[in-house]
Amino acid sequence: MPCQVELITETMMFMIHTFAGDKAYLTKEDLRVLMEKEFPGFLENPKDPLAVDKIMKGLHQNRDVRVRFQSFVLLIAGLTSTCNDYFVVHMKQKGKK
Repeated sequence: MPCQVELITETMMFMIHTFAGDKAYLTKEDLRVLMEKEFPGFLENPKDPLAVDKIMKGLHQNRDVRVRFQSFVLLIAGLTSTCNDYFVVHMKQKGKK
């Protein structure tokens, strides 16, 4: 039975390949669809095309319109870190009551 980290790793690998299709990268449109389906709560306004543009711009500086696996992992790490920060602050506030 795989451990949780192995399952998470496998999930990320399958997720990018599912949305990328036969390509080894996600296009801006692929990323938009992935974010709307897999991370709807993380986008302030999922219908806002600028949200995906901001994410794409933050992933790489070379203006390449492709998100490869390494950049995708960085995106997931950033989202996870942000969620953890929110959780820690929320738990501290809850503990003060």
